[in-house]
Amino acid sequence: MATKIANLEALLYVAGDEGLDKSVLCGLLELNETELEALFMNLKDKLEKDPDNGLQAIHVNQTYKLTTRPETSKIIEKYFQKDLSKGISQSALEILAIVAYKQPITRVEIDDIRGVNSSGAIQTLVWRGLIKASGKKNAPGNPNLYITTDYFLQYFGYESLADLPLIENFEDEVSSESEVDLFKLKDKENESEES
Repeated sequence: MATKIANLEALLYVAGDEGLDKSVLCGLLELNETELEALFMNLKDKLEKDPDNGLQAIHVNQTYKLTTRPETSKIIEKYFQKDLSKGISQSALEILAIVAYKQPITRVEIDDIRGVNSSGAIQTLVWRGLIKASGKKNAPGNPNLYITTDYFLQYFGYESLADLPLIENFEDEVSSESEVDLFKLKDKENESEES
């Protein structure tokens, strides 16, 4: 008979990219939330302690997942024959930042902020799974409302939207003439907290 940690690992494996919600896991494993969290931390520690393991256990919002470790990214990229980290244009990153901070938001509202048409870059972000349409705005034409996905959080290493850098930090870090990578400010925030 499999142990509870083996059952958790197996469930997360078969769930794939979607992962499993905390409440679903509690039901399947017949555990309360505290017991599930302890079991998850045991699995996470087990995977992290084995240097030959290519997998990691993560949670994003209320969803638990089994994913590949960041250190294996080169071979995964080779397998898929594309480098995801180099495939997002500057305009797509701008749109992604707008969606992350203003969601839910329509394409027209994004265009108003940027001053240019954003439809092509939005479709690229949807195709990559970083944003998605989530309902319609009650306005003429009923335009799609866009939000970030759990994959967006995973891709940039956040557990929830609350982990995004505060807008006020941008004003402190950036002069009006310099460029900024909105998703690298997290690293600077972490460095300043540690010192």
